[in-house]
Amino acid sequence: MRNGFVRARRPYHRLRVMFGMGMNRIDDIFAELRGNGKTALMPFVTAGYPDLETTATLLPALGDAGASICEIGIPFSDPIADGPVIAASMHDALERGFDIEKMFAMIGEVRSTTSMGLVAMVSYSIVHRYGLGDFVGRCAEVGFDGFIFPDLPVEESGEAREVVAAAGMSCSLLIAPNTADDRAREIARASTGFVYLLARVGITGERSDVPEIGGLVERLRVDEGGMDTPIACGFGIGSAEAVRAVTQHADAAIVGSAIVKRMAVMVEDGVGREEMVERVGEFVGELAGGLVGG
Repeated sequence: MRNGFVRARRPYHRLRVMFGMGMNRIDDIFAELRGNGKTALMPFVTAGYPDLETTATLLPALGDAGASICEIGIPFSDPIADGPVIAASMHDALERGFDIEKMFAMIGEVRSTTSMGLVAMVSYSIVHRYGLGDFVGRCAEVGFDGFIFPDLPVEESGEAREVVAAAGMSCSLLIAPNTADDRAREIARASTGFVYLLARVGITGERSDVPEIGGLVERLRVDEGGMDTPIACGFGIGSAEAVRAVTQHADAAIVGSAIVKRMAVMVEDGVGREEMVERVGEFVGELAGGLVGG
């Protein structure tokens, strides 16, 4: 054990042999959706909030409700760009004794129960402390399909992208609304699986207004190299109306704070696991009803 992590030895130079190359589950999902003229809903949940048993029960329910890919946030004491709702859920999970190895075991058990893509939203500082090759290998072993590294600049992402690609997984980086066009296209080209486009400047949080992303997506698509990476848009999306507005332009809508906020209220009210999962599933079903092509 080092820095609180039990390290699973998976030398990254062996990952290509172990897991192969080519399209992974995330690529397959977007290819199928595009072929059918459909778009994707990508909910976010915090691993271990309110406990790992709830996360395990919730994941297949999200797929049944219409989600194509789920972002699983790995708790971190200083989350990047996350608003107070998601940050509080991460702090709560850590205070309750979140254990990353127990999370890996949970994902391994749940993987066979859902066809959803599973993407780890994880601070790169966690990956660095665990060991890049070890972390990517462990994630691949238990059934994650890709990563979002919210705090990894594209200029410093080369090694991580190489290791992730060798494992046959996706690596998504973030583009802000105020990112210069040339840099935004560089980030999009560096991303695999999908690129994460922020609908707004600032931190995450449910909003009542509908984000306007048409211009951002159009500028991103104008690329001499023919950038065709799927675009998933998040930050402040919390209704079927907002999902529809986003997926008129982007390939996917990401919903995080609106889900975690509802879970936090239920935790406060003492709602049991079964009812919590049922209510969240119903909400995700409502959101999926807003998907363009759904």
